[in-house]
Amino acid sequence: MRLNETHGTVRVGKNFSDMFPIRNGLKEGDALSPLLFNFALLHAVRRVQVNQDGSKLNGTYQFLVYTDDVYILGGRVHTVKDNREALIVTSKDTGLEINADKTKCMAMSRDQNAEQSNSTRIDNRSFESVAELKYLRTTLTNQNYIQ
Repeated sequence: MRLNETHGTVRVGKNFSDMFPIRNGLKEGDALSPLLFNFALLHAVRRVQVNQDGSKLNGTYQFLVYTDDVYILGGRVHTVKDNREALIVTSKDTGLEINADKTKCMAMSRDQNAEQSNSTRIDNRSFESVAELKYLRTTLTNQNYIQ
């Protein structure tokens, strides 16, 4: 995720430059940028977490968030899809957008014949489906194995 529609200026002495758009990511070197990004992401995640149909881990429903990585959990595929779509909408409302090139989707199941698709499309963007992913140095597979 990243902020969009942000602008910056450059200060030299007491003079400021004209405003210019920042097109990629956060402003470099601004100590508040990571904090503001985390506030915006937390706000978006909390707005989505009103659906209590998802999985519960340590008293927390549906989302694992670390830095700019968001993992959406759910007991049913439709719950994850609904929460994913809701997160995209609430993220846009707070000025964040999903980077489709870095986003991966994985459905985990103990069922060897579980539905696995090659990609997911939302808002004319395609998100790659994968058989495994890493979360905090732990590899998770779509067959529910942890390595």
